[in-house]
Amino acid sequence: MGTVNTRDGRLYLDFRFKGKRCREQTKVADTPANRKKLEKLLAQMEQQIKLGTFDYAHHFPDSPRVETFRHIAILEAQKATGGKMLFSVFSQQWLEEKRVEWRESQYETVEGILRCHLEPKFSDIPIGAITKSDILAFRLGLCAADAVTGKALSASRINHIMTYLRLILNEAADRLGYESPWRNIKALPMPRADIQPFSLEEVSMLLAKIRPDFRPYYTVRFFTGLRTGEIDGLTWEHVDFGARLIHIHQALVRGKLGPTKTSGSYRTLSMSQRVYDALFEQWGRTGEKSEFVFCARNGEPLNHRNVTRRVWYPLLEHLDLAKRNPYQTRHTAATLWLAAGENPEWIARQLGHANTSMLFRVYSRYVPNLLRRDGAAFESLLDEEFTVEEEA
Repeated sequence: MGTVNTRDGRLYLDFRFKGKRCREQTKVADTPANRKKLEKLLAQMEQQIKLGTFDYAHHFPDSPRVETFRHIAILEAQKATGGKMLFSVFSQQWLEEKRVEWRESQYETVEGILRCHLEPKFSDIPIGAITKSDILAFRLGLCAADAVTGKALSASRINHIMTYLRLILNEAADRLGYESPWRNIKALPMPRADIQPFSLEEVSMLLAKIRPDFRPYYTVRFFTGLRTGEIDGLTWEHVDFGARLIHIHQALVRGKLGPTKTSGSYRTLSMSQRVYDALFEQWGRTGEKSEFVFCARNGEPLNHRNVTRRVWYPLLEHLDLAKRNPYQTRHTAATLWLAAGENPEWIARQLGHANTSMLFRVYSRYVPNLLRRDGAAFESLLDEEFTVEEEA
């Protein structure tokens, strides 16, 4: 039973709705006449609550609880459908709810997956009616080659698409109160990551032959391991020549500045002498021209696809080196640091990794080739030890 109470000389209503205790302050003074009016209003409200016709927003439009009860009403409506809500309706609602969690680039990526792959298949199907057989049939279709181009999606791309289907279906099952059809569906096996680091000799040759105006850019890429978005989004305010530090606080993705890939990617790098010299040289070119360290002639950020097509690939072809994407500069930095014996934890921090696990899983197998030895150090230790024993 609700009550009318007073606080600081003003009356407020104290009642329960949807299992929650609600206190709503009014602007009316605490007088017998006002109490009688509010008691009558409270009785009407409780009758509406009992009948299921109470509209919280109508009675208290400025209350912060309005949004809370709006969400509760949506969830109740969803549960009442028993999974009959169409996939397209639920997926769009889910996508908008996720917008606040994701970078704009991730939102655009997922929106594209929905539009190009998921909605054409599931759009008009009640989300609760989708079965495990439907999921597996959909994945089989993704594995088939395109009828026009003859090309098939990679296992990595298919797994990426299926990940978001899984998230949507599991979320729907959780909200609407039924068992998710996603049970014991494993990701497609994928080949090892395509890591093709350059040797130190190849790096030296590349930097010697690159266009002079792009030499600082690739020097920094090779000897810091920055991601493409991180170096293209690097601004002069984040380059500290005095402390010899580079602060990675943002990335340029699809032409827009935004946060780094992960929270661990938000980091500070130490400048080696080569990197310091390269950035100092670049300051002479763009320091007074643009806020971006590396920029086009008009001062705007570089278009990495244009740079790759017009500078990077022609150089590899000219030097008769295998065609590799520019991201291999990051892999090269990691393998060269490992080969030089740098502390793995330091390397992980430089790369923006949360820990060293990825470092050893992805890069360690390339170190023996760079050092031109594999097990030789251990053999040398044994030879030295047994030689000493024999002499003794």
